[in-house]
Amino acid sequence: MGLITGLVTLPLAPVRGVAWIAEQVAEEAARELDEEERLRRELGRLGLEHDLGDLSDEEFEQREDELLERLAVVRRERTEEGM
Repeated sequence: MGLITGLVTLPLAPVRGVAWIAEQVAEEAARELDEEERLRRELGRLGLEHDLGDLSDEEFEQREDELLERLAVVRRERTEEGM
């Protein structure tokens, strides 16, 4: 950006700043929703593998507990940020 262009568009700087912040918030929200959705899909896949006999009961319970804990953390972080 040239000097003249920078000076002419200087009054628009706050608008560009607000737009950038809005983009960052939207991207973070999308990342959080994607993480929650990914964990849900993984839980579903895990249940299917267990139903098909690919996982023992113990392995299923261990992995399910890990995924549920991660899902709880994602949800907790989302609610804390919303406050």
